[in-house]
Amino acid sequence: MAWECGIDGCGAVFEDVEATVVHQATEHERRECKVCGTVVPDGYLAIRHAFTEHSRAEYVRAYGASSEAVREREELLEEIESVADMQAIATELKR
Repeated sequence: MAWECGIDGCGAVFEDVEATVVHQATEHERRECKVCGTVVPDGYLAIRHAFTEHSRAEYVRAYGASSEAVREREELLEEIESVADMQAIATELKR
C-alpha cells in the first residue's frame, strides 16, 4: 500500500507509512500546538501529540475543529498505529 503525505498538498508518495512519517517530520515545518505551545513536527506526529496529550474538548476549542474533523484524525491515528513500526520511526528520527 502506498502512503501519501497530506500536508499542504505535498503529495509525496512513499512505499511505507514509516517513510511517510519521517518525511513529514523532517521535510515540513514544525507547528506550535495551539493548546500547550509545544513545537512538534507537522502531520501524523502533530495529530498524535494533540490527541494523546490533550482532551478532545481542548483540541476542538483550540483548533475550532468539528466533530467530523476529530473523527477523521482519530481514524487516521488508528490506521497508522495499526501498521506503523514506531520504533523504526523513532530510530530514523534520532539520526
